[in-house]
Amino acid sequence: MPVTYDFHGRAAIVTGGAGGIGRSIAEKLQSAGADVTVWDIRESSSKGMSFSHVDVSQASSIERGLAAVLEKHPTIDILVNNAGFLGRATPVLDYEPSEWRRSVEVNLMSFFEVCRLVVPVMLRSGYGRVVNMASIAGKDGAPSLSAYSAAKAGVIGFTKSFAKELAHTNIRVNAIAPATIDTEILQHLTPGDVQSMIDKIPMKRLGTAEEVAALALWLCSEDCSFSTGAIFDVSGGRAVY
Repeated sequence: MPVTYDFHGRAAIVTGGAGGIGRSIAEKLQSAGADVTVWDIRESSSKGMSFSHVDVSQASSIERGLAAVLEKHPTIDILVNNAGFLGRATPVLDYEPSEWRRSVEVNLMSFFEVCRLVVPVMLRSGYGRVVNMASIAGKDGAPSLSAYSAAKAGVIGFTKSFAKELAHTNIRVNAIAPATIDTEILQHLTPGDVQSMIDKIPMKRLGTAEEVAALALWLCSEDCSFSTGAIFDVSGGRAVY
């Protein structure tokens, strides 16, 4: 049975929306009537939505992107923090500190920076839905992906903390923790690394961006009214907590 949503009149920002999971979420929101703006460092080819070149690790870039959205919309109703990168598989003792910091900057600090600037707009209107993209790596820890795993664990903790701060408002903050999803991000890994991840999934397959986006749409909707600070797994049975 297909599930439909009506997001007409809602303005949404999707970071990292030019490809992969972010693109699928942005397209599903747009097809359901939302006015979507994609923030990314590579241009989006999706039709029917706005695009701004935004580096989410830079507050000044976020501020410019936000100003552009607010020129067209009085408020922002939906924020999907999806921008991030996996990085090269590197053992901890071989990791360049600058690369480790860059991973944390993009995969964790950017969530703080974007929320710090966008959520006050939601507070002024009295409504908002925030969806943060975490990862099963943030729960389990992935060998040779320590920076990514640590950052995504931080996203989980940040989501829970921020949600509690906003629980008395009509703003809900939740996160999604996917296992291995079939997107271009896997190009950074060897076929053996990918197969090792699949072997850990009881369903014995990769997830799809569309499956993650289906959950994201509910979290972006008014139906998500009594869930906040929650981490929703899309793991094919892998997640154990």
